[in-house]
Amino acid sequence: MAGIEHRQVDSDEAGMRLDRWFKVHFPGLGFGPLQKLLRSGQIRVDGARAKSDTRIQPGQTIRIPPLGVDPKEAKSGPIGGRDLRQSPDGELLSRMVLHEDAKVIVLNKPAGLAVQGGSGVNRHIDKMLEAWTSQKGEKPRLVHRLDRDTSGVLVVARTRGAAQQLTAAFRERDTKKTYWALVRGVPRKREDKISTWLVKEPTPDGDRVRIAKHGEDGADHAISYYRIVEQAGQNLAWLEMEPYTGRTHQLRVHAAHIGHPIIGDPKYFEADVNWTFPGGMQNRLHLHARHIDIPHPNGGRLKITAPLPQHMVQSWNLLGFDENAAGEEE
Repeated sequence: MAGIEHRQVDSDEAGMRLDRWFKVHFPGLGFGPLQKLLRSGQIRVDGARAKSDTRIQPGQTIRIPPLGVDPKEAKSGPIGGRDLRQSPDGELLSRMVLHEDAKVIVLNKPAGLAVQGGSGVNRHIDKMLEAWTSQKGEKPRLVHRLDRDTSGVLVVARTRGAAQQLTAAFRERDTKKTYWALVRGVPRKREDKISTWLVKEPTPDGDRVRIAKHGEDGADHAISYYRIVEQAGQNLAWLEMEPYTGRTHQLRVHAAHIGHPIIGDPKYFEADVNWTFPGGMQNRLHLHARHIDIPHPNGGRLKITAPLPQHMVQSWNLLGFDENAAGEEE
């Protein structure tokens, strides 16, 4: 077992929470043991006691006691159903982090985890974020949403000011959101614009959205763009989709509207009589918020890409799709 170690905080770690810093540098250290070391004062920042939500700055020195962990035993990889049910909020959120700074956190939300509460929802990200409440009593704020069964990029603001700026960017459409979807069949056009009116209606199984007529009471205009990246014969197609507007279930309804519903969609997938679900695939929603390009509250643009969830990786491997085929911007 190694002895006491001292490490300096790097310039690109400014504003990072101390618990997140340990998650990055010592992924094998569990949430509980880290809290115990912090409470006992064995972990210090510039010689002073620290808490899990202490914000570290470049040049500060972190005292690291013997941890007794094997880095190879890191709790990483895909977040499964047991993790969603049992892992502590702080630990689970830490495993989702794609980017973190003093103003913004970007998470890779797993499929099956709700963003906000509702009927039948026992756990959701909005509630979980209370685990990251700052010493000033400020809880990180959601600035947009993803459907429960949709995975991928979710932006969270650390402060009220950052939340106002990020929310404005979404409202003014100064963001570019890119989704990956696997759909039934292959659209006739390689790329196209989908423009419809949508209306949301409550049902016993939750809200459902349908195509509406222009001028229909409660209807909102919705615009989406898509392009085909790859296809598996005429049976399945990998679409890159961009919602210009941000309506509930927009991409799912639009994909179904053009006759190519998203694979595994429990609400909007209707198969042809002769169509069979491909063997080897999980019957789960194949829709992933892959990339976001958004103005950062401090200036410049924040561009973040989220890796695919495990069930989509499995499908991509089965179909022989190459993730690099999308030609994404870095």
